[in-house]
Amino acid sequence: MDGGRVKGPSSGSAATTADSAHDLALARTFLESSREYVDRRLDFYLPRQDVVPQSLHKAMRYSIFAGGKRLRPALVFAAAEAVGGSREDGAPVACAAEMIHTYSLIHDDLPAMDDDDLRRGRPTCHKVFGEAMAILAGDALLTYAFEVLGHTPRAEAVPAVVRAIARGVGTQGMVGGQVLDIEGEGKPATLETVSAIHAWKTAALIAACCEAGALAGGATPKECEHLRQYGREIGLAFQIVDDILDVTSSPEALGKTPGKDARMGKATYPAVMDLAKARAEADRLAAQALQALRVLGPRARTLAALGRFVVERRS
Repeated sequence: MDGGRVKGPSSGSAATTADSAHDLALARTFLESSREYVDRRLDFYLPRQDVVPQSLHKAMRYSIFAGGKRLRPALVFAAAEAVGGSREDGAPVACAAEMIHTYSLIHDDLPAMDDDDLRRGRPTCHKVFGEAMAILAGDALLTYAFEVLGHTPRAEAVPAVVRAIARGVGTQGMVGGQVLDIEGEGKPATLETVSAIHAWKTAALIAACCEAGALAGGATPKECEHLRQYGREIGLAFQIVDDILDVTSSPEALGKTPGKDARMGKATYPAVMDLAKARAEADRLAAQALQALRVLGPRARTLAALGRFVVERRS
């Protein structure tokens, strides 16, 4: 295994090469169709850039439409469909999730945070629009995301959807994880510390996407719990692969500056274990995620394929 590539997980037995290739093809096709769909919906929801205040709306759109895999929206759609819902049911949740994710990237890149000049292969928001406008663009995307959640077609699901997303991004979720990440810089890290940071900073929002997507699709409480567990495990696996790619990948493949974690003394999986062990841990978590899907049977095939993609990706 090289180039930061992680072997795909198995679900109780060794997966064949053909199975792996089929799952990856399914995941890529689903990601592409999800990206196209959510981009159209984001374009519909977001204010046009010629609407006052133009500078703010330009900054919001610049960052939202900078590219990216749109993994979180895809997980929302796959979760909704796995419980018998539709892509339309999950569309507001998917758009809100991408707005929140983009807000987090804008703020992460600021000089006071991770101080990065490159995101998704082009200059970061604050480099183009200035720090003040970047902060406000992030604030606006976060706020607007909750307005969009109110458009969830199943009106009875809206309160639970809002609670799930709010938990995923709050002080016991993404924002709290960012605090732990900042406070851990330059300090000796342990596996327990790294796991705690990433469980909140990355996995909490991914778990919330799976849970909220399921709620929007009309899931039962049992289905929600299993999808939330899948999201937690696959979210941690995703972050481990991110940590590995920061060590092994290039700026062109990664779309951002590699090697920054080590230079800033970040608490990462490669910092507390070697790359081989980190890859094995990603496989273990992904296998656990797939186990959580068993209750859904064949309906969860797309989610399983996305789980394989998470650990096989190179960017």
